[in-house]
Amino acid sequence: MKKLITLLLLGCASFIGCRTPKSGTPDLEQQKPVTTIAFGSCSRQSLPQPLWDDIAAQKPDVWIWLGDNIYGDSENMDTLRAKYALQKSNPVYQQLRQSASVIGVWDDHDYGVNDGGKEYPKRKESQQVLLDFLDVPASSSLRTQEGAYSTHVYGPKGRRVKVILLDARYFRDPLKKENKINVPDPSGDILGETQWKWLEQQLTNSDADVHIIGSGIQVLPEEHVYEKWANFPTARQRLLGLIGKTKPKGAFLISGDRHMAEVSKVSVPGLGYDLYDITSSGLTHVSAPHEEANRYRVGPIVSKLNYGLITINWQAKPLTATVNINGDNQATYLTQEMKF
Repeated sequence: MKKLITLLLLGCASFIGCRTPKSGTPDLEQQKPVTTIAFGSCSRQSLPQPLWDDIAAQKPDVWIWLGDNIYGDSENMDTLRAKYALQKSNPVYQQLRQSASVIGVWDDHDYGVNDGGKEYPKRKESQQVLLDFLDVPASSSLRTQEGAYSTHVYGPKGRRVKVILLDARYFRDPLKKENKINVPDPSGDILGETQWKWLEQQLTNSDADVHIIGSGIQVLPEEHVYEKWANFPTARQRLLGLIGKTKPKGAFLISGDRHMAEVSKVSVPGLGYDLYDITSSGLTHVSAPHEEANRYRVGPIVSKLNYGLITINWQAKPLTATVNINGDNQATYLTQEMKF
């Protein structure tokens, strides 16, 4: 019951947007504005999980899973369920579930197969297991749509946040490789036409003041050889072009997958402010410190266990959101201020 009350007070979610509840249920105009949102990715359920107490101590209004929420890597749904159950049994994570609205999307390992796309044969079944983990009601429209993309809206008009979580797995074309290395495929797609149309609806004439667009894989970096939107350059340009065309207020990207954290920034024609991609990964394991080309990077690479923390300053003119890349023992490794 406490979880239900928390969700009602904080916001609502639907793949076609947030509807006004029936009489007797608090609507968006009656909600307290969301000011603190935490996010992270890459949590191997069998490893120590030292960051949950740090995350819970920040008292975020919302927690966003950005993928690799478990390392499932299986076509057996019982295997995925067991690994999700282990993740969910962490006592400090259970505390966070009671105090924050928990939302999320998948990446490849929790989807079921490393680097997987639409060729994964158990995607429909895996989607239901993910939604079970996220406590999505059986009656939710997310249960009947194809793909795990979703929209979550919080707060009254004038201080409204819309979180748009993209599914970069369910409809994604297979990766193109040469000598076992990923190479760009201009003809390939990531979202699929149904999700593209939905995304345009979410961004067009949106009344939100902050738009957080989440993707399991990085959107802006182009140079590394791993998974990224730039492996499908036409789809990447389509996404940036759509953001420039619809001009949402206060938009920025968050991503995971890479077992490190970094901030990337580009200028999108028509947008009027810089577009950031904040990558936070991972919660339980990271890559060894290394150098890596990224012409869009702002600041250093963080190669320590980390999570992202967004703080929205509703009083600031212009509106300002600050993202910290935080770690264990209340450490802060990177801070990026965004003005809209």
